[in-house]
Amino acid sequence: MAKNYVTTTINGEQTEFLCETQQTLLDVLRDVIGLTGSKEGCASGDCGACSVIMNGRLVCSCLVLGVEAEGATITTIEGIAQGDKLHPVQQKFLEHAALQCGFCTPGLIVASKALLDENPNPTETEARYWLAGNLCRCTGYDKIIRAVMDAAAELRGESVG
Repeated sequence: MAKNYVTTTINGEQTEFLCETQQTLLDVLRDVIGLTGSKEGCASGDCGACSVIMNGRLVCSCLVLGVEAEGATITTIEGIAQGDKLHPVQQKFLEHAALQCGFCTPGLIVASKALLDENPNPTETEARYWLAGNLCRCTGYDKIIRAVMDAAAELRGESVG
């Protein structure tokens, strides 16, 4: 089967890879590039475990073909931290114990960052609506929403406590 040559930017670094036409971006990220933070939960775009930011939009990488990454800018969970410092969303997930088994956590953190990039001052209802595409069977959602709202306040420079 013919392979396709793709050039893209992943987590701020230009990346080149070969992939088959039918190979998903999730498979490329995990199996070709070695970025295993994004998880495959459903392979149908229903769980959000494979969420990445592609060209500024939140997408399920299980629904995007690797060849569609040509020329794109992609941020995965591995690219969320700011150097050695956790992104405020990551830090607040830890502080609010908004994770348990960790399977859904990468997708939830990526989706939360995408929300705050688009809307730095979401209401709780907006945050819940935005994250509705991410399923979590362990934590429930209250701790997650509290973490997102707290991160939003911190990113806006408001004192939280």
